[in-house]
Amino acid sequence: MKPVHLLAALLFVGFFTTPTARSAEDVKAVIKTGGDFEVEIVKDVAYYEGDDADANKHKLDLYLPNGHKDYPVLFFVHGGSWRGGDRKQYGPLGNVFAKNGVGVVAISYRLSPKVQHPEHSKDVARAFAWTHKNIAKHGGKSDQIFVSGHSAGGHLAALLATDQTYLRAHKLELSNIKGVIAMSGVYVLVANRIFESAFGKDEEVVKNAAPIKHVKENLCPFCLIYADKDFTTLDAMAEQFCKELKSCKCEAQTIKMPDRTHMTIIIKCATSEEDPTTQAMLEFIARHSSLKLKAKAMK
Repeated sequence: MKPVHLLAALLFVGFFTTPTARSAEDVKAVIKTGGDFEVEIVKDVAYYEGDDADANKHKLDLYLPNGHKDYPVLFFVHGGSWRGGDRKQYGPLGNVFAKNGVGVVAISYRLSPKVQHPEHSKDVARAFAWTHKNIAKHGGKSDQIFVSGHSAGGHLAALLATDQTYLRAHKLELSNIKGVIAMSGVYVLVANRIFESAFGKDEEVVKNAAPIKHVKENLCPFCLIYADKDFTTLDAMAEQFCKELKSCKCEAQTIKMPDRTHMTIIIKCATSEEDPTTQAMLEFIARHSSLKLKAKAMK
């Protein structure tokens, strides 16, 4: 989202509490890796081929640890205010995680104003259903899929993991998601011109598109990461969402990354396994999957 948009959003998000996130210092003391695999890349895989399929946006790219089997999977949803962005921008991220023994599925989805909510989420669910059905053919574990995203993608990842509507359309359940790693996501929505292009004007429709509205018991673990210089309100949204998850006895944590902005948090993560955000994500995945991390031998 643009800075001016989130600055305006501050006007209607007055109930948020002051962030009290876990410090990134807790996760960067020792650099850990999941391996040093060669990366196999499979591009432009169609995850939806209906009569109304979009020739570009209903596609995904795979980044796989070559020769590795039974690995966890990071299902990544790009950001861009629900109006921009594409999977093709995230090759570096795919390479970083696949090198460390985590398969990556980077997806595209239709964008506004061509479509409005819930079409973005329907596409994300279609891509997840394809992944759940097919990732084992590529060596990944279908019961260890972690849903992740940045900015608008963080919203879509969190909504997929909280509102059962989308997965049930594909005969899947929320329990098919192993965990959520959302970066600088949007978890609260109110009908406003800021969100009108992507979500329309209907107040109930917009509010129902907010992940925080669907929090309940027995959800998967959540790791909510944001930058210390992030767009206005995103820190508070993460803290409020985390608090709501914990109140429903769900495992959740927030991590505030120092010396990062809304954009550098994803850029740095996508280009270095030693970045604190990357390390936090690997640590979270390892804690909830078969991934084994070892301390990196420093040169």
